[in-house]
Amino acid sequence: MAKDIEAEPQGGVPHKDYHDPPPAPLFDTAELGQWSFYRALIAEFVATLLFLYVTVLTVIGYNAQTDPAHNGTNCDGVGILGIAWAFGGMIFVLVYCTAGISGGHINPAVTFGLFLARKVSLIRAVLYMVAQCLGAICGVGLVKAFQKGYYNRYKGGANMLSAGYSKGTGLGAEIIGTFVLVYTVFSATDPKRNARDSHVPVLAPLPIGFAVFMVHLATIPITGTGINPARSFGAAVIYNNEKAWDDQWIFWVGPFIGA
Repeated sequence: MAKDIEAEPQGGVPHKDYHDPPPAPLFDTAELGQWSFYRALIAEFVATLLFLYVTVLTVIGYNAQTDPAHNGTNCDGVGILGIAWAFGGMIFVLVYCTAGISGGHINPAVTFGLFLARKVSLIRAVLYMVAQCLGAICGVGLVKAFQKGYYNRYKGGANMLSAGYSKGTGLGAEIIGTFVLVYTVFSATDPKRNARDSHVPVLAPLPIGFAVFMVHLATIPITGTGINPARSFGAAVIYNNEKAWDDQWIFWVGPFIGA
């Protein structure tokens, strides 16, 4: 049986068997003088770079393998299931690698949600978002450098609203998808949960990666699945297409509302 969150020891004074960290200060300028803060920024930059590099390559590779102009069929390549695994799997790996350094956000929407919950300061949140967006741009830039022909032919893995869907539908998909992700992040990292369900160890990166995987399965046909403004922004900057920029607001407003 799980332990109670609050236990009553001898003497009748209840106490918590978990520790609530204090709210992060809104402006914590002391962070700017700490090496650990800059190490965290580097971790976010590198993680987002690797995330975009692997996932956008997967998307472009799938489009190339299924291209009828090259005798491809819908049965070739990794399929939508494989693309969803690439996104979810990379989040699992990168959150596992960077959680102890930066918290493993790799997503401005996750950072925004944690800021609203007072888990990070405003300074850390803003600079994390900058590092994530720069990492995303560099990651997609590497993809274009290595496969320029395929990159331009198959739309650079950029997020765009699919034909037949309204902007409202796309915005709703991004809101709900990001809510699922951020809800999972908070649940997997909740100190009360760790205390209450200590008999069921939770490897936080695993449910977070699975949340990304499941959301991609649901929303790839609608928007290509953003739920990460840095992912959408990095691809749009390098691809630099009018359609990608016209739809870009969906991939910022939706995830921030969902978060």
